[in-house]
Amino acid sequence: MHQPLVFRLLLIFIVLILNACGTSTEFDNQATEGYSNAEKQKFAKYMIQGKSLYTTYCSNCHQTDGEGLGKLYPPLAQSDYMLADKERTICLIKKGLTGEIEVNGISYEQAMPGLKNLSNLEIAEITTYVYNSWGHETGFVRVEEVEKALRNCE
Repeated sequence: MHQPLVFRLLLIFIVLILNACGTSTEFDNQATEGYSNAEKQKFAKYMIQGKSLYTTYCSNCHQTDGEGLGKLYPPLAQSDYMLADKERTICLIKKGLTGEIEVNGISYEQAMPGLKNLSNLEIAEITTYVYNSWGHETGFVRVEEVEKALRNCE
């Protein structure tokens, strides 16, 4: 009589383990719901490469946690300025920024150099990373979006 119970428990355990392993990546979030497996893999690739590029080009000022540096460099995490206009953010990455901006009610005047050497793909990867980190879940930023934004930069 104990054999069927042991078998059932073992079967339940195996199902739970297989379900826990699943096909998700560490980058799955609400923004990727509805993506095909190929799109999820591409999103994960953008996130990995975007994080590497962010670490190289952006984290010295904006910090690895996206919190910025006091009143010198603005945060990207929960940034009302960044979330308000993705195209503007794309332009800032490529062309830089001078002059005063207000982020989350605090004024910042430190210039941001443009990253003119980055390709549109690299800008898409960085932008995908920052728009899907630190509590943001806005989904993919495709190369086509970057191209369009850069054509419309002031």
